[in-house]
Formats: sequence, C-alpha cells, structure tokens
Amino acid sequence: MKAHTSLIISFLFLLSSCSPTPQTPAINILNIIRLSPPALVQFSEDLNQLAELPLSFPSDCGLYDIFPPPRGTILAVELSCSFGQAVLFLDTETGSVTQAFPQADSHFLAWTANSTAIFLRVDSAASPRIVRVNVDTLKTDDIPITEFTYDLSTKPDSFDFTFTFSRGFGFGSEIFLAKNDGRIVQLLYADPLNYISFARWSPDGKQIAFIKIPDSQTPFTIGELWVMDADGSNASKLMDVDAGHGYAANWSPDGSRIAFVVRENVEDVNANTSADVLISNIYIVDVSTKEITQITNVSEGRVETPHWSPDGNSLFFTRFLNGRMEVQVKSVGRVGDEPYRDPEEIKAFWTEPTCCVSWMRK
Repeated sequence: MKAHTSLIISFLFLLSSCSPTPQTPAINILNIIRLSPPALVQFSEDLNQLAELPLSFPSDCGLYDIFPPPRGTILAVELSCSFGQAVLFLDTETGSVTQAFPQADSHFLAWTANSTAIFLRVDSAASPRIVRVNVDTLKTDDIPITEFTYDLSTKPDSFDFTFTFSRGFGFGSEIFLAKNDGRIVQLLYADPLNYISFARWSPDGKQIAFIKIPDSQTPFTIGELWVMDADGSNASKLMDVDAGHGYAANWSPDGSRIAFVVRENVEDVNANTSADVLISNIYIVDVSTKEITQITNVSEGRVETPHWSPDGNSLFFTRFLNGRMEVQVKSVGRVGDEPYRDPEEIKAFWTEPTCCVSWMRK
C-alpha cells in the first residue's frame, strides 16, 4: 500500500455535539462547505440549518469539491493532495469516511444514476484507467473505455452514460454514448478544434448540454454553450460562455432552462491566466425559445457555477470579490415574472468563506 494511504486514513470528519435532525425519506438538502473552521453545513429546503459536521484535512491536502448523488446520504469528497487527487465517501448521517480507491490517486467523474456507485479515473501516473466503485462494498470494476476520458455523465434513470476524451493537444475531442458498461459505444459528436466539457443530460434524458473549450494553450478563455439531442443530432450553439475556469452549465429541474456563467471582461488578457481578475455573471437560456436573460449584474469580481433550488425558483452560487467569498441566492421565476427580470434582487445567504454549494436529495 502506498505511503499516502495513511494520510487519507487520518482524514477525519468529526460530528458536532448536536446530531442532525431526523428526516423523512426523499427530502432536499442544501450543502455548503464552510472553509474556516472547515465544516459541512446542511440546510432544509426552506433554508433552516439542520446540521454541521466539522471537517479536518491532512496537512498536504485541500478540498477540491463535493459531489452529491442523485439520491442518498453519501457525498463523494475529492481532495487535492501533494500526491494527486483522492476521493472519499462521506456519510452525512453518521460522519463516517471511507476512501473510495486507496490503491492510488483518484479523480471523480460521475455518480451512477441509481446512486450505488461512482466512476473514477485512477492511477493517472502509472496505469490510468476508468473504474466504477460501489459505495457499500467498495468493489471495483474496470470500465473498458479509453483512459484518456476526462468527462463522464450518466443518463438519468439509466445505465447508459456519455464519456468524453481527447487524443492529445491539437486533436480536439470526441463524446461517445456508452451502453453495457462501456462495451458498446456510439460516437455522438466530435470537434477537432475544441474540448467538449461538462456534458450534462437534461432531466428527461432527451438532450445533452455541453461547453466547448478552445483546443489551445490559453488556460482560461472564451468557450461556447451547446445543446444537442441524446443521439448527437441537432447540435446548436446557444451562447458564448466562460471556459476553462470550471463552471458547468446546469439544467433547471424541469429541463426548460439552463443556467451558466459568462465572462464579461473578454478583452482583458489577464483573465486568460488568472481567475482573480475575472469578471463574470450568471445567465439563463430558455431551451425551447433560445431566449437569454442576464440574472446577475456584477461589474467586478466573479460568480461560480449556479445551482438550482429543487423547485426551480432560485439559483444559489458563490460570489468572489476582493478576496471575499459568500453564497448568494437569486429568485428566478418564469420568463415574464418580475424577480426574473430584476438582476439587482440578489440576497446574501452565507457570508463566511465558502466552497462547494450543492443540493442533494436524501
């Protein structure tokens, strides 16, 4: 076993003296990571605080992100460590933590649609491959798709998934539909000039939204938001968006709209290499009409990936300004509603340094 395993074992989540309030099945929970002191803070759908689980990290590891399942109590937690990435399972009911793949480094790709397992890219330096790890048993299955896969998305209520990979710099990328654990694959879309990133299925599984990132050596640049049918047909561009900073576009719960991040200071070359000078806002596109509406209206600082409330009436996101981070919320009713049209109606929800806003369904 590699030396870094002991570091992960030392990664402890300590429950606070107050136990989480008992909940009925199928409730929606808002997760926020407070950075100082580190803790997972959970809220009910009506935004009352339910629980706080203090977190502790190894000295050479930092939090990368958290990934909630389609439904369940287990969070996938990814760390950035000196030896690479590491993914753990955190039980939000008990506070117990288990390393998903202790044999080597691991990078989270996606949850299975039934929430019983996750897909990982593992052992990047020695023998990279794609595996599926069962949450309960930690049983690992190799998935026979290319080790160059960097993006994977599972189709809702299905065992099918898409995977995206690149053959190298200057070759663009390709996205495939996989069936039978990757043993049957179908090319959906190829682009020789761009990296296809953040492919996300619509809630009904009929469409896929994705972001094109230019195949260039510029770290952060301008990309494009596209949508296509599930079979790869009718691909169309919706709008120019921020690319490279890692802001995925997200479908609304009813699948009628997509929220995404747009870079405003396109002309500032400094934003090509530093997120600290990025100026960005959140926009929404109506998928059927292609009507685009600006949701936030910041002239300095940046916003990160927006997350829809379960009822589709609000967006939660992190705002960065002058070294300060806070979670904000914006009411976004249907097109024509007054809150939808007013970009100034933004409220601070959590003003402490924060990471990794997400909703999960228990």
